[in-house]
Amino acid sequence: MPMPTLLIDLDGTLVDSLPAIARALNEVLVARGLAPLAPREVARLVGDGVAVLVRRAFAHYQAEADEPALAAFRAAYDADPITGCALYPGAAETLAALAAAGWRLALCTNKPGQPARRMIEAFGLGERFAAIGAGDSFPYRKPDPRHLLATLAAAGGEPGHAVMLGDHANDVAAATGAGVAAIFAAWGYGAPEMAAGSAAIAADFLAVPQLLAGIIR
Repeated sequence: MPMPTLLIDLDGTLVDSLPAIARALNEVLVARGLAPLAPREVARLVGDGVAVLVRRAFAHYQAEADEPALAAFRAAYDADPITGCALYPGAAETLAALAAAGWRLALCTNKPGQPARRMIEAFGLGERFAAIGAGDSFPYRKPDPRHLLATLAAAGGEPGHAVMLGDHANDVAAATGAGVAAIFAAWGYGAPEMAAGSAAIAADFLAVPQLLAGIIR
């Protein structure tokens, strides 16, 4: 049997990155005379990349985000994408156990590559991933299944022996379109209804290995 591959989303799945995202976003909003958003409000905006995040935040105030606003967010976020962020409980142990059990790991995220790499390096996971498919790695992003398939190919995996783990409807949609099973990360930012279409729902990271065993036999 070919080596199985687990593709993992970053924000809201592997790392709780909301503190850094909210900090950078609110810096931009306040500079434009708008009120800062609470973390729970920011969480609902995450999942479709930086540009959509900023546009949604401005739309909350019936305002339109221009290119300078997008550039300001990128600069603020790139300056410090780490402070306040943390791996979700059980993440490091689970990845180590899966690697030891013969799983190939790949990161599939809509976050731009530079902050994504900085983040996994900061948490000591730089060597864990066979490939990183970031939001600027290819001409397409989740929910486009080509993002997942390109990441999988870069890691050396095969769709018939792969699973996507993510907390957003985009993760499930990309996996479904690619013919890959999805596990919904219930601990993340996505609303429960975003799990529709997934093969399984994981309550926490430590539940993932058993679910994978049931999907990849």
